[in-house]
Amino acid sequence: MIYAIVISLVLFFSNLDASAQTQPKLNQIVKSELERFMDSMKSQPNPPYYISYYFADNRNTRISSADGVLKSKYIDSSRTLDIQVRVGDYKFDNTHIIRGSGFDFTPSIGRLELPFNDDEQTLRNILWLATDKAYKNATERYEKALTNAKVKVKEDDTSADFSFDKPVKIYGKGSLLSSNPDKIIPILNRLSKKFEPYKWIYSANVSFMGDSRKKILITSEGTETESYENYFYIFINASTKADDGMDIPLYKSYFAYNPDSLPSEEVIAKDIDILITQIDGLRNAPLAETFTGPAMLSGEASGVFFHEIFGHRVEGFREKDPSASQTFKKMVGEKILPSFIDVVFDPTRKYMDHTSLAGFYDVDDEGVPAQRVDVVKDGIFKNFLMSRTPIEGFDHSNGHGRKAPGYTPVTRQSNLIVLADSTMPVENMKNKLREIAKEQGKEYGLYFTVVEGGFTFIDRTIPNAFNVMPLVVYKIYVDGRPDELVRGVDLIGTPLTTFSNIVAAGNDMATFNGVCGAESGGVPVSASSPTLLVSRIEVQKKYKSQSKPPILPAP
Repeated sequence: MIYAIVISLVLFFSNLDASAQTQPKLNQIVKSELERFMDSMKSQPNPPYYISYYFADNRNTRISSADGVLKSKYIDSSRTLDIQVRVGDYKFDNTHIIRGSGFDFTPSIGRLELPFNDDEQTLRNILWLATDKAYKNATERYEKALTNAKVKVKEDDTSADFSFDKPVKIYGKGSLLSSNPDKIIPILNRLSKKFEPYKWIYSANVSFMGDSRKKILITSEGTETESYENYFYIFINASTKADDGMDIPLYKSYFAYNPDSLPSEEVIAKDIDILITQIDGLRNAPLAETFTGPAMLSGEASGVFFHEIFGHRVEGFREKDPSASQTFKKMVGEKILPSFIDVVFDPTRKYMDHTSLAGFYDVDDEGVPAQRVDVVKDGIFKNFLMSRTPIEGFDHSNGHGRKAPGYTPVTRQSNLIVLADSTMPVENMKNKLREIAKEQGKEYGLYFTVVEGGFTFIDRTIPNAFNVMPLVVYKIYVDGRPDELVRGVDLIGTPLTTFSNIVAAGNDMATFNGVCGAESGGVPVSASSPTLLVSRIEVQKKYKSQSKPPILPAP
């Protein structure tokens, strides 16, 4: 699922990377202990063939303001360790799926708290005890996996459990950044106070989120990586109720890597004015009805649309799960989209038309350099996104093994980019929408401009549908009447049918930055797309609260 995250502001940062000078000492301690453990365990009946240590130095800030006053403030620093131990061999190891129980997405030992200094004896003791525990856990699961494989039918996918990829040494440039709450809080307070005069807005806040992380990966194969992630956001959220009880939320988000890219307070203030106007229009807008017909999706809406209904289905490790739908497993080389559409995932790309892309990184969390992957070319499905979990026909990673601290890396999306080599102006697309609606005997088509996210089902035991949740939707009338704002619908459907109905793309491009929450935790992603015209979609009525608006006016 992709979640919108809001950010913006000119902030003040300082370099907190005091550990940079001691980093070589940490590496030396870890490698020495790793070698000692690997050598001493060779005599065991099931020695480990792979061990990885994943260190994360984290700086996290959460500040929220409502009604012009500070609501909450959370500032935290931590250093954590994840250990992964693999027993067996690359072909079959303890991570092998135990059919009937699904994948295990936690590492052998996860989110172990570490001291900030690099005291050698302390670190050695922690590594020794935690690695011993991780090895015992891995051995126990390995035995269960062997037993499970013997008592179950032959597996559909007989590929290896882990790929051997060339060890790398990558030391990224960067530093840990931190925000200054004394500078941020007054700005947040001034911005959140703008909602105060509007008593019909029942909840509103402006929040800042800053995550800065230094990641170190050291493996028994010889891989050593050091990389930095700096993500800063401000979230503007407001909600009200319509007279019929429907909850109406609206938000605005911004994202950047550094203060120079963040909007000023004045820019955010203007956006809040626009948001207030929009939410006022929504609470008084008529309810939309169940509808099947043509629709346009703005670039932002299309990006979320592709992330949800396409991106999760091309994350390669899912093709190994016998309970997954495996929508595209047998479709490599087949046409799944119009010939004018390409879909790429490019974590090496940092900007799209001057917009920062949250899915950027230099090296993934398995130590594989980031790579651009052309998943669809000229409408033809070409590739899966891959981590170091192979699937049939795709033996090696293409740099998409990702995780949050405390989890095991699996295949995850990065920067999804929908490209079109045949486009038209958005206004012309509206005219095309009207033509299609008229041909279908419809009074109007729909135009989805803002969405809050969505979700999709990929388990083969239930219908493989998707649900994208729009916030701002317009009726585009065939007879040329002014566009009408409506509320109360969700965009639903099944992926292959919906893909086949894409008929045109706009000459614009918009980006949705967010955090995708899935099996390996929350990872930053982006989705960029032009406006798309779909000849037939289906919408259903959105869930509606049965609670009335407040009885008394706001104080």
